[in-house]
Amino acid sequence: MRGRDPHAEHGSYALVLALVQCECQPRDGYGEAVERAELDLLLTRRSLAALDAETALEGPVDPFARSAALRAAGFGPAETAALLTQADLRRRAVKKFGPFAAGMLFTRAGLEQATRLEIAAQHAGRVRAAGFTAVADLGCGIGGDAMAFAGLDLDVLAVERDEVVAAVAGFNLASLPSATVQVGDAEAVAAPGGSAVWLDPARRTAGHSGTRRVGAHAWSPSLDFALATAASRSTGVKLSPALDQEAIPDDVEAQWVSSRGETAELVLWSGGLARTGVRRSALVVGPDGAAELTAAAPAGDEPPGPLGSHLHEPDGAVIRARLLGDLARATGTRPVGPGIAYLTGDGAVESPFLTSFRIDEVLPLDRQRVAKALRARGVGRLEVKKRGVDLDPAAFRKSLALRGDGEAVLVATRGADRRIALICSREG
Repeated sequence: MRGRDPHAEHGSYALVLALVQCECQPRDGYGEAVERAELDLLLTRRSLAALDAETALEGPVDPFARSAALRAAGFGPAETAALLTQADLRRRAVKKFGPFAAGMLFTRAGLEQATRLEIAAQHAGRVRAAGFTAVADLGCGIGGDAMAFAGLDLDVLAVERDEVVAAVAGFNLASLPSATVQVGDAEAVAAPGGSAVWLDPARRTAGHSGTRRVGAHAWSPSLDFALATAASRSTGVKLSPALDQEAIPDDVEAQWVSSRGETAELVLWSGGLARTGVRRSALVVGPDGAAELTAAAPAGDEPPGPLGSHLHEPDGAVIRARLLGDLARATGTRPVGPGIAYLTGDGAVESPFLTSFRIDEVLPLDRQRVAKALRARGVGRLEVKKRGVDLDPAAFRKSLALRGDGEAVLVATRGADRRIALICSREG
């Protein structure tokens, strides 16, 4: 999409789609027709203005009151439903897209699968830093990554096989003149020569809402296609962080990425997008920027040792990348037990890759003894964490029947020779 903005015109689904290059057969199923009609209702100057007004409402929103207000303003039932659905999606999307969400359109499934903006910015920065000026986003969804690429002035070919989703991506990318949206099958589109390739295979069933996760055999584009592309082109492939590590080729850089305490994705970088000497990395994206651990291979483990004054919880990206040993050596810490991904040492550690807790008491993992100790401390608010033990944190917390104004963190895990419960306090 270049140089035209459907926001400023009396838009329609047909107009937006006209701005999107189409190289596929039309889909005439009833479901697709209904969703096209809903989008068509939204893409008028009047509806978009109403949507912006709904999006701008602050505080709790009463859907019944908003429905009545829209009906009183002359919107029909279908228009009202479409406006309220999109306004709700925009509010939900703020967690991923921040203030940009207020000017975007979404499908429910597209929002669920979209890359968080702060992570998409890391993808775009990697492509630009590698010297590329163009990228083919094959399977662009609603256009989250494509927005980040185009935001760094990369020329973007964004390909999406679902016509409705492509129209949504076209709307979201309309103000970015370096982005072109094309309807087509990612596996059949020839990426321009000299461009980087970005692949984010859909890991859910087709559709715009109510989708479910599927195995690698049913991803779109397929995992085989993604890996074959990575073998022949400079490519980034976004995958589940839980992907079986045996499926990762030896000649790519595997980067696990976390944000806001959650391991969000695994990206395989190949060709000119992979860094020399790096085969494993853990990237932690936070409010103050990003930090990264890199290595040429999985790290050897450190031997476990006695508990110190503090417990340290490694970021999930470090654990997934199998770099826990390197982190332990860099911070002077050690595992609490064999095969346990908690570290311990004397004193808090300031690191973007760790969360530190002061250990206030060490107990056997026995419900009655734990409950007694917590009651003696006046703990009524308890966060339960666990590794290496069979325990349901929510059920265990409920069984303690705690009352009080104090708060604590309970860590259930295995030490060198027994199951232990650590009553802890957060540092910082």
